[in-house]
Amino acid sequence: MEYTWDVISTPFGAAVGVTGEHGLVWFHLIDGDPQWEIERVSAQLGTVPESSPGSLAELCEQIEEYADGRRREFDVELDWRLIDGFALDALRAVTQIPYGTTASYGEIALVAGRPRAARAVGTACRLTPFSLIVPVHRVVRSDGSVGEYGAHPETKRALLELEGAIAPRPVTRRAARADDAAAEDAFEGALRP
Repeated sequence: MEYTWDVISTPFGAAVGVTGEHGLVWFHLIDGDPQWEIERVSAQLGTVPESSPGSLAELCEQIEEYADGRRREFDVELDWRLIDGFALDALRAVTQIPYGTTASYGEIALVAGRPRAARAVGTACRLTPFSLIVPVHRVVRSDGSVGEYGAHPETKRALLELEGAIAPRPVTRRAARADDAAAEDAFEGALRP
């Protein structure tokens, strides 16, 4: 089977996607060199995907619509070949969490058929081949706290805030410094006609 990959820019950062004849095989937000992701997915696929710039244009548009609040779910065929067993069951259960809501790891374990496997749900969420597309960001701790999202818990919080699943964090004022007053005066002066 042949696979292709592309790098796209999203409102949440750069992302790498890999597709094959049965749909999207891999999609991850990245921090660094996309080649690292390609090497990672190549090892799992047993073949190296070919670069195909523009191949994820439709998905990129859907992500833009999601970020703008015009889309609540993604319309993309998923090829689940890189995941199996309970992890597959758990991630399929995650796809049922409605936009703007959350479920705990324990609740997903129950829906996936293993009520005592909350930690395994956490592992499945961490290892998902479909970052963002399968809404693992909607899975939270049993106490309602957000928890992790790979190395980016701030992204998870931002996604949940975007969906209205959690309230935005209040902006806190830091202690005033001596140069704050001068900056505030200059700002107010710039606003006066």
